[in-house]
Amino acid sequence: MSLKSLQEKIGVTADGAFGPGTMKAAMAFYKMTPTRAAHFFAQTAHETGEYKLFSENLNYSASGLQGTFGKYFPGTLEESYARNPEKIANRVYADRMGNGNEASGDGWKYRGRGALQLTGKANYQAFATYLKKPEILTNPDLVATTYAFESAMYFFDKNKLWAICDQGVSTASITSLTKRINGGTNGLDHRTTLTNKYYNYVK
Repeated sequence: MSLKSLQEKIGVTADGAFGPGTMKAAMAFYKMTPTRAAHFFAQTAHETGEYKLFSENLNYSASGLQGTFGKYFPGTLEESYARNPEKIANRVYADRMGNGNEASGDGWKYRGRGALQLTGKANYQAFATYLKKPEILTNPDLVATTYAFESAMYFFDKNKLWAICDQGVSTASITSLTKRINGGTNGLDHRTTLTNKYYNYVK
């Protein structure tokens, strides 16, 4: 849904396909250099399953909860939370990132959304301030639709990632960026393939 929102915003046919036309129009709309655009759109494409998922999937089984969020599920609770994304979010994101306790519902309300998964009330608040759009706090789904890419640009700005993009398109720059976004090198091959592919669209 968000890719079509982007295409409508930048004035190209909203066909949900990310090709050279969309890439060039997005680069111009957001005033990015070719290297910045290649890195930015490759990383966000990887993180969203090539622009298919703009909202965090928290539909975990009991064993999945143990594997992913073991410290929040000490072997007795997972069965009652399994396959209940809202309940899971409210537990694992409670009392951190500016969220209230589990009962507050903030974990679900401010779950990961956008092209790079903005998560937590404090981050939504900071992004709303950055964009001067206070309605984001009361309608956080806007981050999964209207402002999906802006939220990722906010992440790049806040973490000074554009400077890495400006080093050019290389194995070193792609690896460095991936570590800053992912915390490791998960999906590096795919990110590298996409970065080179998108760079060829616009260089």
